[in-house]
Order: sequence, then structure tokens, then C-alpha cells
Amino acid sequence: MAAPDIDYYISLNSPWTHLGAARIEAIARQHGARLRVFPVEFGAVIFPASGGVPVPKRSPQRQAYRMAELRRWRSHLDIPIELSPTHFPFDETLAAQCVIATRELTGDAQAVALAHRILKALWEEDDNPGEREVLARLIAEVGLDPAALIAEADRDEWAKQRRADSEAALESGVFGAPSYVIEDEIFWGQDRLEFVARYLARD
Repeated sequence: MAAPDIDYYISLNSPWTHLGAARIEAIARQHGARLRVFPVEFGAVIFPASGGVPVPKRSPQRQAYRMAELRRWRSHLDIPIELSPTHFPFDETLAAQCVIATRELTGDAQAVALAHRILKALWEEDDNPGEREVLARLIAEVGLDPAALIAEADRDEWAKQRRADSEAALESGVFGAPSYVIEDEIFWGQDRLEFVARYLARD
């Protein structure tokens, strides 16, 4: 029996998405599951409907605990993230639309590769994927045509698709990033990836 798809709801600003990036790719590959990436609008669509709060608006206690957890996971996974990257949060609109256009026109694997390259640039390289020149370089590095993709991604079609993806995420029960949705099961957070693997391994 073919493995079910993994609908992978992310924010391109999320350190947690970055910390789980290599592992979700490996899990999907191990189980022969298609990984479909959806860079949705948490700030504008999902948080207002689900009670979420952007990081700068959270209480000091929650912000301090988030930072402690980032330190712990950075050490545990040995991933050299910047705890307070210079360009966080960046305007991910164009980058997200590039990922969506890639998903729909080129393929899921290339879209995942681009999303993960953008996250690495922000969290490990202290770069700004919100700048077109930086974004173009990242697109080229994953083997895509930067000029063509950015021109395509600027079209209103992809903004509408992102909104539709965000509404679909809400309907599925998604409220945070990363969320991995398999059939009717939601797994929120890179610290739930063991459960994703167990779900895919079931008979």
C-alpha cells in the first residue's frame, strides 16, 4: 500500500521548521511518502482564528522560554542556528509565493528544497531572504531559474493560492508551524517527528 501524503504547513520565518527540515525529508524518503509543502499565512490568517500570537507580542515569560528551548534544541540537534537573526522576522510574502509556484508548476521536491534553503539562509547564515537579490541567489542554488520564478511568483494567482492554502490549513485544524498533517492526524512541532515516523510505519 502506498504511503499517504504528508501535508507540511510551515512558516518561512520559523526556527522550529528549520530544526526539523532534514528529519522530515528523511522520514518522508524512508517511508516513500510525498511531502507537500504549504508556506501559509500564520500572522494574517491562522493566528487570528486560532488564538496564536506572533513572537514579538508574546509575554516576556513565553519569549524567554522560547529562547531557552532554541538553545536546547540547537545543542541537541547540533544545528548552528542564530538565536536572534538580524532579519527575523522578514517579509516572507514573495519567498512563500516562489515556493508555492514551484510546488504547483515544477514539483514537490523542488518546492521543499527551496523552502528549506530559505530557512537555512535566515537561521544559519543570518541572511535576508526578503531581499530579491538574496532570494534570487537561493533559488539558483537549488537549481531553479531565479528570474523566471520571481516573475511568476509576483502574479496575483499565487497570493490567492497562499490564502486558499491558509484557509485549508485552518479547516484541517492547523494552528502552528511546523505542522505535519497525514490523513486526519495533525502533528505539531518538530519535536513530534518521532510520532510522524511511527504513524507512517504502522501496518
